[in-house]
Amino acid sequence: MFSIDEDAPVVVRLSTVIDAPLERVWALHADVDSWAEWNADVDEAKLDGPLLPGNSFRWKTHGLDITSTVQEVVPGARIVWGGPANGIEGVHVWTFERTGSQVKVRTEESWSGAVVDAAADELGHALHESLTAWLAALKARAERTG
Repeated sequence: MFSIDEDAPVVVRLSTVIDAPLERVWALHADVDSWAEWNADVDEAKLDGPLLPGNSFRWKTHGLDITSTVQEVVPGARIVWGGPANGIEGVHVWTFERTGSQVKVRTEESWSGAVVDAAADELGHALHESLTAWLAALKARAERTG
């Protein structure tokens, strides 16, 4: 299993509980091409091929053009992606766990690199805000769909 870089200067871990079926939450999150429809922070996203390890997706967020490579997929349970973007080496792990009729979604991400070393506090705050918004958007969309 892949994991974040625990020694990176920026590490953010967050979670939320979503009152929706696991299948719905997973389907929303795993449909990379539709992220921009429900996540206001994503301007566009396009997966190259199926959601499988080794495939990449290109996306735009917060003015950045990013290419991320899928490292691990456990359908309905876990997805990991990462790669370099604008001098930042990122690793992002998402896990999904059914708890009765709800889903606990956990996200953890690490950022490293010279750019991060130079502005770890600022970038850590920005990542925390971004992931908070992503979880809120996923929760809102999953809970109103159905």
